[in-house]
Amino acid sequence: MRSLKAIFKKQLKDTLKNPMALMNFILFPLVAFAMKSFMDVEGIPEEMLANMPNMATMMAVVFAGMGLIPAVAGVIAEDIENKSLRFLMMAGVKPASYLLGIGSVTFFLSIFTAAAFGFIGEFTGGELWIFTASIMSGVAASIVLGATIGILTKNQQTATALSMPVAMVLGFGPMMAQFNDTLASTLHIFYTQQLNVVTDYLNFGVTGTPLWQSFAIIWANVVVLGILFTIAYKKKGLKD
Repeated sequence: MRSLKAIFKKQLKDTLKNPMALMNFILFPLVAFAMKSFMDVEGIPEEMLANMPNMATMMAVVFAGMGLIPAVAGVIAEDIENKSLRFLMMAGVKPASYLLGIGSVTFFLSIFTAAAFGFIGEFTGGELWIFTASIMSGVAASIVLGATIGILTKNQQTATALSMPVAMVLGFGPMMAQFNDTLASTLHIFYTQQLNVVTDYLNFGVTGTPLWQSFAIIWANVVVLGILFTIAYKKKGLKD
């Protein structure tokens, strides 16, 4: 517990001192707000507005499913590059403590980002709870995925090179799946596809998958990725 608190405090301090890291949590809501403001301009035909996506949910899914993966991977890779991870392992820090210490900072800051998206999307009541729960579940999955990618690399450059393609596939795949049933079936087991399912329910009131099943798939992703991270942490931590 003491090591978890120490890692959390260090990571929070490093994040708050890094403007680029903080931009991750600010930029996406700003883009959603700007796009929504543009759509609210008078003169746009109602038929066109009806076919436009909800900018808040769209950008929230991109943030939760794609934006955080390279950032978390870079943090882990930096610890490997600086030999900090090796020191922590020699000090007896467990995989869960390390992952929670690093990831909880991102998770904590993402709560404010999710709240901003909820405000922009004008969600209230039960819809707000469903929206926030789905986005934070996606954030948890992205944190563990980013950490898993990061732990498998040797430096930040490699982490970026590996995480960006993965993030783009997971982020843009569900968008393309809307036009391809085969791709939708393939991506069904991935958490970003299920985020789209939940937001489709919020936007249109329909979903091909029950909400409980979508949440179950998302958290199954978290568990599987967490196991992979634990194995990689134990196997590689002392080698680099």
